[in-house]
Amino acid sequence: MDEEILAQIKKAAEDSLKNPGKTIGPLPKDKVGPGDNFIVVFRHGESEDNVNRIFSGWRDETDITEVGVKQAEALRPELNKLDINVVITSDQVRSKHTAKIAFATHPKLEDIKWEIDWRIKERNYGDLNGKSKEEAMAMNPTEAIKWRRGYETAPPGGESIKMVEMRVWPFLDELVARVKAEKINVVLSASGNSMRAIRQYFEPMTILQEMTVENPLGTDFALYRV
Repeated sequence: MDEEILAQIKKAAEDSLKNPGKTIGPLPKDKVGPGDNFIVVFRHGESEDNVNRIFSGWRDETDITEVGVKQAEALRPELNKLDINVVITSDQVRSKHTAKIAFATHPKLEDIKWEIDWRIKERNYGDLNGKSKEEAMAMNPTEAIKWRRGYETAPPGGESIKMVEMRVWPFLDELVARVKAEKINVVLSASGNSMRAIRQYFEPMTILQEMTVENPLGTDFALYRV
């Protein structure tokens, strides 16, 4: 890996370790007009593993914290203004819980259809699932950085960012076709790395930007006109 790229992903990994979910500026939101359909995506609120600097990955023993609940509640004012037909969560509790809180006061809550799709769940960290990020960084910093932010480098038994794209993008191909055919508006409750893949799909983002971008824990969403 190029030394300059390694330095940039190292900084992103260290910044994320210090301040999970800290971002600069709002997420992108396309303008929509009458007759336009769209897809909204947000990341789950702060989880117990975020606080403890644990590789959550595919483990599902962690829920969102009280702070995470407040972050999900912060999504309500803007989401309540949107005409939403379908909410899709991953099969992980932090994704489901965040979405339920975010839509608890939506004026059309009773009309919203709820679905689950495992393809938008967090990246599988393999042998690192449930392990300390801080310990991994201390023991083998170069490898740990590549495991956390490398595009093609997968942790032992887990997925790389590229591999996450390979399951998220076919899901999005299907979803975009469905949105166009059914004329519906859809919300996705995602995780940090699945949201990277989603943003790369819809935005003019470089691979380096995808590796280094930090998505907010709750509080804000991206909106893409389809």
